Amino acid sequence: MSIKGKAYIAGVYEHPLRDAPNISTAQIHAECAKGALEDAGLTKDDIDGYFCAGDAPGFGAMSMADYMGLKLRHMDSTETGGSSYILHVGHAAQAIAEGKCSVALITLAGRPRQARMGGGGGRGGPPGGASDVPEAGFENIWGGSTHNTYGMCAMRHMHDYGTTAEQLAWIKVAASHHAQWNDHAFLRDVVTVEDVINSPMIADPLHRLDCCVVTDGGGAVIVTTPEIAKSLKRPLVKVIGAGEAPKGPRGGLDLDLTYSGAVWSGPIAFEEAGVTPADIKYASIYDSFTITVLMQLEDLGFCKKGEGGKFVADGNLISGVGKLPFNTDGGGLCNNHPTNRGGITKVIEAVRQARGEAHPKVQVPDPSLVLAHGTGGSLGTRHGAATLIMERE
Repeated sequence: MSIKGKAYIAGVYEHPLRDAPNISTAQIHAECAKGALEDAGLTKDDIDGYFCAGDAPGFGAMSMADYMGLKLRHMDSTETGGSSYILHVGHAAQAIAEGKCSVALITLAGRPRQARMGGGGGRGGPPGGASDVPEAGFENIWGGSTHNTYGMCAMRHMHDYGTTAEQLAWIKVAASHHAQWNDHAFLRDVVTVEDVINSPMIADPLHRLDCCVVTDGGGAVIVTTPEIAKSLKRPLVKVIGAGEAPKGPRGGLDLDLTYSGAVWSGPIAFEEAGVTPADIKYASIYDSFTITVLMQLEDLGFCKKGEGGKFVADGNLISGVGKLPFNTDGGGLCNNHPTNRGGITKVIEAVRQARGEAHPKVQVPDPSLVLAHGTGGSLGTRHGAATLIMERE
């Protein structure tokens, strides 16, 4: 069953907190839910479907439904890292199309800054912790980290295609140009290519300013039926395509660090939506690191493989200047990255753009078709990708 036009985004909300020492993770979830409901013009009693991922405390969806007093007909707590919440919009649209629920609430919240400072309430994760995942005994014993994995992807891309550190830096530059207009952005200063490449090296060739911020916070999205959406006094943004796909190295038998799961999730979403990359007016691209953005741009078809460096260095990601404005809230590189599942903010800003509600300095003139895409896990190796295409009606 296609979900094209079967569900609409009725409400969105991004929590303004970036440092939350005196609030619980569950409370952030609830406050985000309240904000999205108010944005939609709905009430808690209207919700009959709930979606979350591994950042939800306790028993996930069950605990949060109890905490927020929800009466549900459907729930889903699929976990795919940073792509989880883009994937959940597609899952919610599918559940609505199948009649499993009529108003779906999706919430994310996290307090990783407090966890780093010993305050608890940080990220969720697999049962038993990192040692419980299947690959732990083969990979974690070598002391690998997220930064190292993404650094390897960047180094391999440079080796194969001649990509440079200066080209990667343009992605951070674009994000900072947008973040300056966002009052809630964690980093609001505009930076230059020189600022990025002169910042401390974290995992060669990635510098500190190539990495996303770490913030507390969260967000929520309301997905509902066409009938309910059209009864509300909000701009209409409908879901027209969604795709998801895992990528794995299959024990090292198929290890290629230069592409992501977007090579599969993107075509699925574009085919369902009946559009092409050239039709997209705005893109929210998951930006855990600058190399993450570059590889996903290529894999989604916005430029050819190996040409991402030139594409971003030409300023194409900057609103008002380039062909494909991206992450006009500042993204994870500058604005907000709560937990390691920050994909919900990508959906939120894409909806703002489609509605014409982004900051006037970064609002796209004709945001008729917008895209949100995320990857969760380790970019070039083991991860899940999700692509979502929405249309302003």
